[in-house]
Amino acid sequence: MLSIVLSLIFLASGSAKLAGLEFEIMAFERWGYPLWFMYLTGVLEVCGGIGLLIHRLSALAGGCLALLMIGAVATHVINAEWVMMVVASLILVLAAIRGWIGRDDIFALVRRRA
Repeated sequence: MLSIVLSLIFLASGSAKLAGLEFEIMAFERWGYPLWFMYLTGVLEVCGGIGLLIHRLSALAGGCLALLMIGAVATHVINAEWVMMVVASLILVLAAIRGWIGRDDIFALVRRRA
């Protein structure tokens, strides 16, 4: 269930960035980030959201998305966007939990590739 909820969050957020919705463009401009970074973030979020739905990749996607969310939390702290910082922190924690729960799956993936 956690993977599905996180997937919906990241698919929606990433899709908004890839669609170039006005509120996303305004946010990235306000933060001083180039628009290409918005599209890169959107691609990573959509790919991560899809990865969360693939059982074999779900934990790895969760862990990677948690790392991505560190940047989001930092951005909101730097710009004193406290409500969004709390939201981003919650998503970060949930993604990290997903990665932690499936850490054995991540280790198995790494061992299989080595």
